[in-house]
Amino acid sequence: MSGTYQTPSTAPAMPEGAPVLRNRVSWGAIIAGALIAIVVGMSLNVLGFAIGVTTVDAVARDTPTAGTLGIAGSVWMLVANLLGLALGGYAAARLSGTSDAPDATLHGAAVWATSCLVSVVLLGSIASGAVHTAGSALSNVMGGAAQGLGHVASAAAPDTNPEELVDRARIALSGPSDPARMTTEQRGAEIGELLSKRVANGGISGNDRTRLNQLVAAEAGIPEAEAANRIQAYEAEAQRVAQETEQKAREAADAAAKAAAIAGFWLFAALILGAGAAIIGARTGTRDLVYLASQRRSA
Repeated sequence: MSGTYQTPSTAPAMPEGAPVLRNRVSWGAIIAGALIAIVVGMSLNVLGFAIGVTTVDAVARDTPTAGTLGIAGSVWMLVANLLGLALGGYAAARLSGTSDAPDATLHGAAVWATSCLVSVVLLGSIASGAVHTAGSALSNVMGGAAQGLGHVASAAAPDTNPEELVDRARIALSGPSDPARMTTEQRGAEIGELLSKRVANGGISGNDRTRLNQLVAAEAGIPEAEAANRIQAYEAEAQRVAQETEQKAREAADAAAKAAAIAGFWLFAALILGAGAAIIGARTGTRDLVYLASQRRSA
């Protein structure tokens, strides 16, 4: 007789009536602990702000420096948030009813993460509202200023004709090519055009430079060689100012990058300390097995 051989299953069979592990996470306790942490930290920060304001004495000129107030405020904010997270972790562990240290640790970490996320959302909403309000106020002020300037301009020059302005510009830009026969407006317009070309291209050709020397000489009433020296001195001064401005901009960018890096490291350290405070508070709030056993026996 032929038959098929079946390989016995290697999967372990669950005995009938085996206990099922319950879900040991309590989201209600985590949310409650996060809210407690945020409210306690906020309350302590408001208290610190009030204390800081009381140190300002403009009459006696005995106000601490900005650096001192900044350092004291940062330390107070850190301590306030750590205390809030510790109390939040303790409350989450007690409300969850856990007697297991790893479970309490995870509840404390969950309180820390939830508090951070809620705080980021709240701060983002507040910052967005402040920026929107400031933008609206600035646009209103600029609109009012533009309207006022328009009224002033209309009052100062009520008979100004746009066509007359165009004609004056056309006359200034057209005329004889000899700088000595050109008017001051014509020479000024061509000098401005040549200087704009110098700035845009980083330099001017030999013909344009000769033309610029002639225009400056005719305008200032000096020899062409002296005009050339004056233009070169101006270019050297402009180049020096540009280099100094670029150097200052690079130094400012480098300082800003270093400050951002330091702030990032301090923020990371504060987050790690906050997680530790929440976990320590949660482990402190873990229920005692001996106490639970005595409670059951007495019941």
